[in-house]
Amino acid sequence: MTTTERLRVTASRVREAEEAVARLRDGFAGVGITLPSLRVDPVSCAGSGPAVLVDLGRCNLDTVRRLSRLLDGKAAGHGG
Repeated sequence: MTTTERLRVTASRVREAEEAVARLRDGFAGVGITLPSLRVDPVSCAGSGPAVLVDLGRCNLDTVRRLSRLLDGKAAGHGG
């Protein structure tokens, strides 16, 4: 793969990741959860390949508990 092709693939993956982050942020907002550090990890975009990572970031204990309750509800077959 040429450098130009690699850059094009990486740019496409970054756009996909940014869209996924926006959907995830909107989904969390719909259930009253905010992850303030949610973002595309810029360091992962700088490598030689399209290994774009999403950083879910840091959150406080209250948010962790709310996420856990939400996931527990989904695992139990409830709507959350």
